[in-house]
Amino acid sequence: MFLPLFIARRIFSDKGDRRKVSRPAIRIATIGVAIGLAVMIVTVSVVLGFKHTIRDKVVGFGSHIQVQNVQAAYNPVVSICIDSTALPTMEGIPGVNHAQRFCWAQGILKTDDDFLGVMLKGVGPEYDTRFLEACLLEGELPQFSDSVTQYPLVVSKSMADKLRIHAGDRLFAYFIDDDVRVRKFNVCAIYQTNMKRFDDLICLTDLYVTRKLNGYSSDECSGLELLVDDFDRLDETKRNVSAELRKRPDMAGNFMAPQTIMESYPQVFSWLELLDINVWIILALMIAVAGFTMISGLLIIILERTQMIGILKALGARNAMIGKTFLWFGAFIISRGLLLGNVLGIGIVILQQQTGLVTLDPQTYYVSEAPMELSLPLIVLLNVCTLLISVLVLVLPSLLVMFIQPAQSMRYD
Repeated sequence: MFLPLFIARRIFSDKGDRRKVSRPAIRIATIGVAIGLAVMIVTVSVVLGFKHTIRDKVVGFGSHIQVQNVQAAYNPVVSICIDSTALPTMEGIPGVNHAQRFCWAQGILKTDDDFLGVMLKGVGPEYDTRFLEACLLEGELPQFSDSVTQYPLVVSKSMADKLRIHAGDRLFAYFIDDDVRVRKFNVCAIYQTNMKRFDDLICLTDLYVTRKLNGYSSDECSGLELLVDDFDRLDETKRNVSAELRKRPDMAGNFMAPQTIMESYPQVFSWLELLDINVWIILALMIAVAGFTMISGLLIIILERTQMIGILKALGARNAMIGKTFLWFGAFIISRGLLLGNVLGIGIVILQQQTGLVTLDPQTYYVSEAPMELSLPLIVLLNVCTLLISVLVLVLPSLLVMFIQPAQSMRYD
């Protein structure tokens, strides 16, 4: 076992080897493995970053789970009636991290020169503003309230551009039901997510405002938003929420039902899942490139070492021992290629994270620069799989030593 490893190490570390073919072949094989691994690391990092960035933007507006009246699918204006114990109860459900109220109202924003139809999302003081703060371009977020209001308004950049307004401006909003009601809002902040379906439609204000516009009491709202501890256990958390809701209807006796963000926006998440297919194709291609490069390189090396193989056989070495020697030799080449590939791939990811060098069209990709996310377990898995698959494909060319005869090989030139 140790003799093949010893011989392979001596061959690999022989700095005085001046062979015209084997040294370039080793370099090419090493570079092939390095480039293949680097491309795989970058690909996985881009897809992970892209999926998580888009997912976080969708969750930022819709939360992980929404709890609404069971009739909301047929009548969007129906409400739920909750008391002060509802939020603590929801937050006590296993898997739920935070609960917050919301209330929708439709309106028309109007300036002297233009108007725009929007959905006003009213939120209370418990609303988690971390996502909005990360997307803020101008102004400051107000302190949202459910009891009083100064008519604050948070609009998107696309709305601000269409209406030609800025943070600090005031504008009128019209609400049409049985009659027309007018409210004057203060534009406190402007956000941008680059998600057109949200930026073109949703602006935020106090829960108190949308309640009054809908004619709701102080206990009513459109629903609850729940943030979970672990997105990967979203379905399990939904089942826990469903079990709790079956035990307690709201104060008016209405039954409530939960809906996950994946059920609310199936097109977005189906599209994100399609990215996994691209990843598998790229991984397969890169491993194939690395494998074929190693096969060709090892064949060249075996042919150039024919005299050495003949001498080893003449000294009594078995084919299996010589084959293992070249497998160890291939493993050394692969290991060096993996080292270079990790440095190159991780370096590219960190460079993009720090500089945002690669930019994208936000209208098409929903992000202004290519998002990348390093995952240590996946990088380790890529290294292990590349090493194992590359060594396995070298078994076939290593069998070539069986056909080399000592009498002929020692005269080989």
